[in-house]
Amino acid sequence: MGEVMLQVADLAVTFRRGGDAVHAVQDVSFSVAQGESFGIVGESGSGKSTVLRAICALAPTSAGTIRLRDAPLATPRPARFFRQVQMVFQDPYASLHPRHTIDRVLSEPLAIHGFDRREERIERALEEVGLGGGFRFRYPHQLSGGQRQRVAVARALILEPEVLLLDEPTSALDASIQAEVLNLLDRLRAERGLTYVMVSHDLAVVAHMCDRLMVMQHGRAIEELSRAALAAHRAETDYTRKLLSASEGYTPAEAS
Repeated sequence: MGEVMLQVADLAVTFRRGGDAVHAVQDVSFSVAQGESFGIVGESGSGKSTVLRAICALAPTSAGTIRLRDAPLATPRPARFFRQVQMVFQDPYASLHPRHTIDRVLSEPLAIHGFDRREERIERALEEVGLGGGFRFRYPHQLSGGQRQRVAVARALILEPEVLLLDEPTSALDASIQAEVLNLLDRLRAERGLTYVMVSHDLAVVAHMCDRLMVMQHGRAIEELSRAALAAHRAETDYTRKLLSASEGYTPAEAS
């Protein structure tokens, strides 16, 4: 593995609800090497998606530090941060503007960040995610769920980032389509040397995609495991063992 790409230390995220403080994330620390795929697993409400949102400054950090290539991140994040780090959300329908063509969806980030050769970049982005140029002038409602998520991946990659934050990127898709999108993400990481942080409630998905993973419960990190330890069912906590047995038909892919 290369140098440390992303480092999160003692992260806390606190939301205010009325007069109450909700501690969504407490004392979470992890680091991800360049080119690594790191998973964060836990049940709904465990704080895993909030960690990704905090990295992008979409959730309020109440303590801790987040560093990218050893440089602390400023809040709000500068424009160059989004050239380096992009997020793919869970629901591809909600994350694409319903009245914008795919061409517009892909050209907007290029315009915002001042990229040249936009035409060429849009065509290449669609090609890379397995959609031809015929999809350029369609609208999201004319695409299947899997095709929409491919567009969301293309939009994230079009700025040539180094890090992709993947928030349950396949949980809204049918099982057969899930595998296609995961294989696409795997291939893109290998081809581009990308670094992934992937959140999922599904241990089997993370085992397929990630070199290491962190298990979260009630806003805290309770265990970190390698893919090999996971495949051998070497979990230290009862909670992780419960997640393992809940992943029925659980067959982690061999490390590629």
